[in-house]
Amino acid sequence: MEFRNKCCPAGPDIWVFLGRPIQGEASRATKRWHPGPSDKPTCQCHTWARYPLIPFTILENQKKSRKTLTSQGPSALAVLRNVQAGAGGATSRTTRSLTMEKPAAQAPGKAASEEKQLDDKELELERERKLKKEQKAREKEEKKLKAKQKETARLQAQATSDGPKKSEKKQKKKAAGDENPEDFIDPETPSGEKKSLAPQMAKQYSPSAVEKSWYSWWESAGYFGADPASTKPPFVIDAMIRWRRMSGYNALWVPGVDHAGIATQVVVEKKLMRERKLTRHDIGRDKFISEVLKWKDQYGGTILGQLRRLGASLDWSRECFTMDDQRSKAVTEAFVRLHKDGLIYRDYRLVNWDCTLLTAISDIEVDHLELKEETMLKVPGYSSPVQFGVLISFAYPLEEGLGEIIVATTRIETMLGDTAIAVHPEDKRYKHLHGKHAIHPFNGRKLKIICDAVLVDPTFGTGAVKITPAHDPNDFEVGKRHNLEFINIFTDDGKINSNGGAQFEGMARFAARVAVIDALKEKGLYKDTKKNEMNLGICSRSNDVVEPMIKPQWFVNCHTMAKAGLDAVRSKKIEIIPQQYEQDWYRYLLLPSYKCHLLQTSDGLKIYAIGVFQGNSGGDIVYLRVLGWPDDTADLRAFYPTSVLETGLDILFFWVARMVMMGMQLGGDVPFQKVYLHPMIRDAHGRKMSKSLGNVVDPLEVINGTTLEDLLKRLEEGNLDPNELSVAREGKKKDFPDGIAECGTDALRFALISYTSQSDKINLDIKRVVGYRQWCNKLWNAIRFAMGKLGDHYAPPATIVVSSMPPVCKWILSVLNKAIGKTVTSLEAYKFADATSAIYSWWQYQLCDVFIEAVKPYFFNDSQEFDSARAACRDALWVCLDNGLRLLHPFMPYVTEELWQRLPQPKDSCRKTSIMISEYPSVVKEWADDKLESEFGIILDTVNKLRSLKPPTDTNERRPAFALCRGEDIAATVQCYQSLVVSLSSVSSLKILAESDETPPDCSTAVVNKDLSVYLQLQGALNAEVELEKLRKKRDEIQKLQHALSQKMEASGYREKAPPSVQEEDMRKLTAFFEQLRVIGEAEKKLDA
Repeated sequence: MEFRNKCCPAGPDIWVFLGRPIQGEASRATKRWHPGPSDKPTCQCHTWARYPLIPFTILENQKKSRKTLTSQGPSALAVLRNVQAGAGGATSRTTRSLTMEKPAAQAPGKAASEEKQLDDKELELERERKLKKEQKAREKEEKKLKAKQKETARLQAQATSDGPKKSEKKQKKKAAGDENPEDFIDPETPSGEKKSLAPQMAKQYSPSAVEKSWYSWWESAGYFGADPASTKPPFVIDAMIRWRRMSGYNALWVPGVDHAGIATQVVVEKKLMRERKLTRHDIGRDKFISEVLKWKDQYGGTILGQLRRLGASLDWSRECFTMDDQRSKAVTEAFVRLHKDGLIYRDYRLVNWDCTLLTAISDIEVDHLELKEETMLKVPGYSSPVQFGVLISFAYPLEEGLGEIIVATTRIETMLGDTAIAVHPEDKRYKHLHGKHAIHPFNGRKLKIICDAVLVDPTFGTGAVKITPAHDPNDFEVGKRHNLEFINIFTDDGKINSNGGAQFEGMARFAARVAVIDALKEKGLYKDTKKNEMNLGICSRSNDVVEPMIKPQWFVNCHTMAKAGLDAVRSKKIEIIPQQYEQDWYRYLLLPSYKCHLLQTSDGLKIYAIGVFQGNSGGDIVYLRVLGWPDDTADLRAFYPTSVLETGLDILFFWVARMVMMGMQLGGDVPFQKVYLHPMIRDAHGRKMSKSLGNVVDPLEVINGTTLEDLLKRLEEGNLDPNELSVAREGKKKDFPDGIAECGTDALRFALISYTSQSDKINLDIKRVVGYRQWCNKLWNAIRFAMGKLGDHYAPPATIVVSSMPPVCKWILSVLNKAIGKTVTSLEAYKFADATSAIYSWWQYQLCDVFIEAVKPYFFNDSQEFDSARAACRDALWVCLDNGLRLLHPFMPYVTEELWQRLPQPKDSCRKTSIMISEYPSVVKEWADDKLESEFGIILDTVNKLRSLKPPTDTNERRPAFALCRGEDIAATVQCYQSLVVSLSSVSSLKILAESDETPPDCSTAVVNKDLSVYLQLQGALNAEVELEKLRKKRDEIQKLQHALSQKMEASGYREKAPPSVQEEDMRKLTAFFEQLRVIGEAEKKLDA
């Protein structure tokens, strides 16, 4: 059977099954290799194929610059012959065209007859060739055996000194050929069952392989659920929830989907217009609601699917939707109770009106565009751009022949609804006009000239202000103060109505803007147009310019409830985190006109008293609704008030304050005890994420990875108009020229949490997420190392005796103890970035970089002398990994579960079935050893200084080092850890010198502290000029620190105000600076000599 691809003229393919899983694949994978002139793929038209009978591995032979195929099965030889012969029997050093063929079966008789045709001479030559070939093979094997014996001897010699790192890698590579590829591939696991792990860990971490199957098992096992009858303290909201669950809390996080009101309405309307050329008015309310629910079913499922992929440990048995029967019942009940209490009333008020959506929108849905000068903007419904950012001046004629009065406005069309002109009462220019009237030029309406010191600034412009009470918030208040007439001049769709006059009736508002200017010019009343800075309100959903309009609306009187909300924060019944936002809370709730507005939309909740309403009217009581209110449920009794509200700081006023007021009014208590305000995510450049900019990042694109082509394709599938699409495409190309690499859920979660220290914004850089994905590989390799050293029969002890362990084991447990304490303290204080920093630092810089490297010599040396130390190292290693994975789990749930499941289980233990329900680590007092940590601090500083002295090109060579100790104590410390310094800093030896000893020549030097300096002998590789420059920079740096510290100590009041402990520490630092400068000076003299 021949495996060829006939569609490609470049040549045949060879399709093989890889012996090792491809990175990112969870199951068996196959790979196509189509070599061309440079052994690079020349054809992109082929698909993946599977040849499962012959396990192959593609290897690179750098010496011969060709690809070869290796196999453990005899069938591979036939394939290899075909590869070597090539198509048509051609051979070359670089194989250009390969074909994998299964040799055709030949008839026995035919084969025999062909063999007989060979003459005796040819047969003899063939035998000689075979004998020579066999002889060469034997000689080659003998050479290999001798080389292996020599290598073994070298390894044994090195094991007694500094550890055979290189030889260990070589042995691993040799052993790799004997491994069964199937041992590294996880078996398929049925959904909901505990994941089946491969016998051997894969060589590299693969997010997609690791994250597969765990979530469905967690969910089916009921680990996400909470029991209302439990006696554990309740805790509600994923890093927080997982941590509290592991800490023994009855943790509940309820999933739900909001109908999203206006946001959904806009999207569905655009979809209807794009696909069917229909508006919501064309199909009617009921059919439109049906379309909205269809959209919700489709994209609501996407949202919940994203939450699952992100590892959110939600109690899915309690899933809810804001418009389901129970939640609708709660909203109706809330309305009825508030109405009975006299808190809900109907009134005519100014609202943010969207002339495209034909609805009022909340303040949170209004974006404010800052205009510095005249700007032409595209507005929905207008074919040409509209002018903004200008101030237009015109005159009103005065009655009784008193002349005219000049006013200015940015919205000239609203002059059709003017009912007064305001001046400052102390402005002498207009004293004679108080109580007089101006005459409207288009309808003859009398406009009273009123005095208002609140609104009018006599130094701005002409000092006279036109008043349009029905279309401006400030004018609305003036109208109420002076009992003016409120004249609405717009229809709901933004056209001039009959109140605007027959001349302009039916015109679109911005077309009327131009017509009014022309009409004023005709009457000689137009004065001029100047550029003007302004804030323009834009609907975030439709991009239409918001029009202030008076509408009958339902409102909730919040004065009493606002006071209760203020008192709740002041008395710490509710804690706002970070605390700095408490001032915003007080400022919002102290507003004299504070009230809640019940928005009305097409797809909201039906209440016959008002038609429909949505938005915060239902969201305000969400914490009651999800727990079964108004019914007296077990969930409501157990979990209300909840523990934490975690939300964005941008809705502290728009939603959080309203939830507090409604919760206290209807639920009888605060809805939550803490409010944690997370930063808002921006792109890497600090810009707000916007679909029109093309900088929105879908978390699944980061988790799974994606190409630039797919990113652009998704933009085209959205609702962007051509201009927005063009901008968005350019944004994607600029930010993600190579697409997005597969990062996995754990890396994304850890990155986002670590970003929370960035004040009120997160500038999300995908490169940082990629970095944490690489760090996951570091964790993976740490466990792989441990599994190899612990062995198949290792059983962790129930307790460990730290006192009998080697110092490095005592040290790692002590710093682990500190990491645990720091993490728990940070979590309790809601300083999540500090928690991730503590965990990362311990894993990276203490466990992996120091401890694992330090204990390797114990495992490389089989001497019985080190049996006790090896056993202690195994125990310490297991304790560290078990605690370290549990410490990390709330932040990286998938990789920690997978690695934790691979750790050996202690004998006769009650270990939990999953890491997510195991106990979160706590501080163990017996592990703390501050003195040992101090000693290791000096030793690790020594190691780092020695590493820094190595020339950049000197990667492998080990050189002799020297430690100059100025005192017996420091000499004893270095002597105690001499072998550790040699091992970690990769030097050949470390000689301890006293102050009286002469330092060797040709050395590079560094100061560790005032009592210790180190030297590295470069033996001919020393560049005096380079070393002098390094010393000069170090001297300048120390001198700056010394100068700053000296100024601090010499400042007036220092000796009187600074605590004695601070003064002692400052003096110690100053002495150390002087000593370091002295050592640097001596080193400079030697180099100059």
